Amino acid sequence: MASARFAPVLHALCAAATLGAAATAPAQELNPRAYVIAPVGTNALNLGYSHLEGNPDLSGATPITDAHASVGTAALGYYRAFGFFGRSANLAVAIPYATGSFSGEVAEAPRHEHRAGLLDSSLRLSVNLLGGPAMQPEEFLKWRQDMLLGASLKIVAPTGQYDPTRLVNLGTNRWAFKPEIGYSQRWDRWVLDGYAAVWFFTENSEFFSHNQYFAGARSRSQSPVAAFEAHISYDLRPRLWISLDANFWSGGEASLNGVSNPSSYQRASRIGITASIPLSAHNSIRLSYNDGAYTRNTGSYHSISAAWQYGWR
Repeated sequence: MASARFAPVLHALCAAATLGAAATAPAQELNPRAYVIAPVGTNALNLGYSHLEGNPDLSGATPITDAHASVGTAALGYYRAFGFFGRSANLAVAIPYATGSFSGEVAEAPRHEHRAGLLDSSLRLSVNLLGGPAMQPEEFLKWRQDMLLGASLKIVAPTGQYDPTRLVNLGTNRWAFKPEIGYSQRWDRWVLDGYAAVWFFTENSEFFSHNQYFAGARSRSQSPVAAFEAHISYDLRPRLWISLDANFWSGGEASLNGVSNPSSYQRASRIGITASIPLSAHNSIRLSYNDGAYTRNTGSYHSISAAWQYGWR
C-alpha cells in the first residue's frame, strides 16, 4: 500500500496496538481507543519505555514498610489485524524488560534492592462484536466509525525473572487472565471509550519461601479484581489526537497459605492524559502521563511513558 493510503490505517492502528505498563499492577492499565479496528493484514511493531516512581502501600500484604520504588520498563510488542468469521480481530503480544530500585524496611531493618530482567509477557486477543466488520484496505478507507462493541482476552504469562527466596521480584510466578468488554463511540472528532473487565489469577506456589524466614514453601493467592476504564479523546487532525483517561479497580485480597489478609484488599483510581502524534505515514509516537486520584492499599506513584510504532501491510 502506498504511504499516503496507509495514513488512515495507521490512524486506527495507533489506537489499537499498545504495550501497557508492565511494571504496574495489571488492573491499573489506561489504554484509550483500544477497540478501534484496522484493515485485515495490518501489522505494527512497537517499542516503548515507561518510568514509574512512588511509594507503594503494601498494607500488610508483605512484611515491608516505608516502601519506595523507581522502575524503568522497556517493552517490545507486535500487533496483527485479521478477520474472524467476518468480524475485525487482532492479536497483540508484548515482551517487557525492567530495571528498578526498591527500598523499605523488612522486619524494621532498612533494605535496598536492585532488580533487572524480564517482566511477565502478555498476549491479547480482541474481536469486534458490533460495528466493525473485517475489511480490506479499500473498504476501510470508505468506512466511518459509529459505535463499536468488542470483547478481548488478555493473558499474562509467568515469564518474568523470579526467585522464590526473595520478597521483591520482577516476575509474579503465576498466570493472569483478563476477559473484557469494550465500547467505543465516535461523534465527528470526538471518541468516547469505556471498558469493563475482571482479572483472574492463578496461585503462586512459592512465595517468599526456602529462605531464612521460612524453610518450606508458601503459597500466595489473590481474589479477582474488577477493573473499569473510561476515555474521552479528540482528533486535532488525522492521526493526531489527545485523550483524557481514568480508571477504577477493586478487589485483589491476598491469601497466604489459605489465610486471607483483609488489609490487602485494593480499591483505587487513576487519571491521566495520552497523546498520539504522527511522524510519517508509517511512524507515530504516543506519550502518556498518569497519577493516582484515589488509593486504598495501592500506594501513591506517578507514571510517564513514550512509545514508538511502525506500521505496515
